[in-house]
Amino acid sequence: MESLTVFILCGGKSSRMQSEKGLVLFQGKPFIEHIIKAVLPITSTIKLIANNRQYDYLSYQKIPDIITDKGPLGGIYTALINSETEFNLILSCDIPLISTELLSELVSKHNQEAEITVFASESRMHPLIGIYSKKILPVIKNAIDNEDLKMMNLIAKVPHQIIKIEESENFPLTNINSADELNDLNINLS
Repeated sequence: MESLTVFILCGGKSSRMQSEKGLVLFQGKPFIEHIIKAVLPITSTIKLIANNRQYDYLSYQKIPDIITDKGPLGGIYTALINSETEFNLILSCDIPLISTELLSELVSKHNQEAEITVFASESRMHPLIGIYSKKILPVIKNAIDNEDLKMMNLIAKVPHQIIKIEESENFPLTNINSADELNDLNINLS
């Protein structure tokens, strides 16, 4: 893939975490810094979809949601509108275990005919660790206009590619949504 922009979605209400998810500390660093570290060997073209000024300490461009309160779909819409590349790596801000290796696998296995490429195991799909084409902007806008905000519905509507992973590979792709999940993660890694 000749050029790729990475967008990290830093929006969300964080109601279960009770604080800004991307800034939650894990192993002494905010989640967002773990994700950026995993991305940097692939590209330095990183932008944050963020409405929160707390991310201003990072030197990356921050872009507020164009249409607010539309969940991840609204964040992806904002990302693609602001992208100058056809293909874009979209990541949520709550995946502190993501690795350069997994992201490289996603990029290298992406088939350019697919407008969305994501990982999935037998038990779950990971729609917020994926490659999204700018071509799907009209489909996303239509979904938002119709309040059809489920990520799985979007994926089903466009040519997509699923990269199969083993159940054991779900762990580094896990999103951490609550203090209990963060606590479990720290226990599992100690």
